[in-house]
Amino acid sequence: MASISSLGVGSGLDLNGLLNQLEAAERQRLQPITQQRRSVEAQISAYGKLEGALSAFQEAATKLSTAETFAATTSNSSFDGISVAANNTAAPGSYAVTVNNLARNYSIASFGVADDTAELGAGSVDIALGNGTSFSVAVDAASSSLADVRDAINAQQSDVRASIVNDGSGTPYRLVLSSAQTGTDAAITSLAYTGDLALSMGTDASTEITAQNASLSVNGITISSQTNQVEGAIEGVALSLTTAGTGTVNVVRDQETIQGSISAFVDAYNELQDTIGSLNNFDVETGVAGQLLGDSGLRSVESALRSILGNQVAEGDFSRLSDLGISRQLGGKLEVDEARLAELSTTDLAKVTTFFAGTATADGFAKQTSTALEQLLADNGPIATRTEGFKSQIDRLEDRFIREEDLIATTVERYRKQFAQLDSLIASMNSTSAYLGQQFAAMDAQLGKG
Repeated sequence: MASISSLGVGSGLDLNGLLNQLEAAERQRLQPITQQRRSVEAQISAYGKLEGALSAFQEAATKLSTAETFAATTSNSSFDGISVAANNTAAPGSYAVTVNNLARNYSIASFGVADDTAELGAGSVDIALGNGTSFSVAVDAASSSLADVRDAINAQQSDVRASIVNDGSGTPYRLVLSSAQTGTDAAITSLAYTGDLALSMGTDASTEITAQNASLSVNGITISSQTNQVEGAIEGVALSLTTAGTGTVNVVRDQETIQGSISAFVDAYNELQDTIGSLNNFDVETGVAGQLLGDSGLRSVESALRSILGNQVAEGDFSRLSDLGISRQLGGKLEVDEARLAELSTTDLAKVTTFFAGTATADGFAKQTSTALEQLLADNGPIATRTEGFKSQIDRLEDRFIREEDLIATTVERYRKQFAQLDSLIASMNSTSAYLGQQFAAMDAQLGKG
């Protein structure tokens, strides 16, 4: 008998539908594995949120662990001709600044030529600068136009800039040489054209603009600068000079930034507490639990945070957060007494700095906190350990899923073969039944005739 290629063709039964139902029933065994994997993946994601919140808190703590944070300053000038930028080493104060003259570049031009593309002849351009450096630019006769000389000078070095100007006369094209930097050190102190170049162009001394250093005074002290960007005249302050004149430069402690850094520390801690609360929460009304409810790793983090807040500073007049007006509330979050913090930041900034940043012999509160958080976030810390454990669990679940799928495929294939045999058997029985029916009908017909 020919083989049956589609289940149910021989028997007339919906064996394919029955097989699909059996397969669907078998695949129900995969659902617990899939659900468990989703649960573990959710826990990994939850640890990612926890790690992010811890990292943000550590970043805020690290910023407070350096004395430079508490030395933040802001600066301004009463004179528009002076721009001021102060760093954390600047000492607060008021400084009288007078700009007598600005620094400028050296410049000198050659005599004019009629055509800037005409060859001028072989030779060299020999230049010496005020800082003691010198160089010589050789010019070939075949490439000796004014444009060629300009390009040769610019290509060889960067201390002197060469350009061409047109003065509109009968011999309008002049080569202009300028020092790249302001001040006397960068000035051209010696310029000579040799060979045919000396005959073709030469130097027009009447066009010389001498270099000049910036001249200013700070609180009556005369200062000279090679550039208009003056650093060191006031410690930690950079002055940018644009015009001559007199003004006052003020450097004041940036209380807003200092208090903002402390507030950012408190905010980061409170956001961390919000994250932990959402991961460890159980909603009685909905029955929904946080993704890390009862998790041992989360408990380790909570215990470490309680220890952090209980840390005491060994040196200085302040030993606890509460001394600065930062207190822990019943819900676990921190609250800042803004008025007290502002007062201490203004009147006792050195003590506040010592509390957070520490001294040369003892770590401050922020450093202790940053170190503890670093241990929590380390490769062998509770975050990484629990995350790796979850990843290993997912690997095991994947192996189990594959094994179950193989077993299901084997079972379904067994069902398929059994159904095929059943289909063939019923088809054979149907064929026999039809044959017998024909024979009985024939016999009835013969008997009827008799």
